[in-house]
Amino acid sequence: MAEYSITPYDIESGKFNSVLKEKLKQIPELQMPEWAKFVKTGAGKVRPPMELDWWQSRAASILHQLYTQGLVGVSKLRTRYGGKMDRGVKPSIFFRASGKIIRVILQQAEKAGLVEKFKDKKAGRRLTKKGKLFLDEVAVQVHKGAN
Repeated sequence: MAEYSITPYDIESGKFNSVLKEKLKQIPELQMPEWAKFVKTGAGKVRPPMELDWWQSRAASILHQLYTQGLVGVSKLRTRYGGKMDRGVKPSIFFRASGKIIRVILQQAEKAGLVEKFKDKKAGRRLTKKGKLFLDEVAVQVHKGAN
């Protein structure tokens, strides 16, 4: 029987992100800053998130995006996490997400050694070998838990 490795591509993203979120809670560098309790996640939002662990949820999703997309910049992630603003009677308009939140999460992941800056023809951030290994380990745990 051929042996193959399990990666985040093989796991449903919702299950993967929820397990990854729990793992990120254990990393001291990826803790929510004090100011994050009071900020909205974008200009199109009315209120800040109500979940207590929304910071780790967003961090897990960003790391998953870095795994699947490869090299990603803050601008692309702002578009990915943006949404439409309900303007009442007027038509809805798309607003990008907050860049500060995404940037701080990426900086925290850099301190943890999971992400690195990259600049060549394209610039952005990508996962380090340690980061890819970490996400692969989480994927294996999710796969074992599902079976």
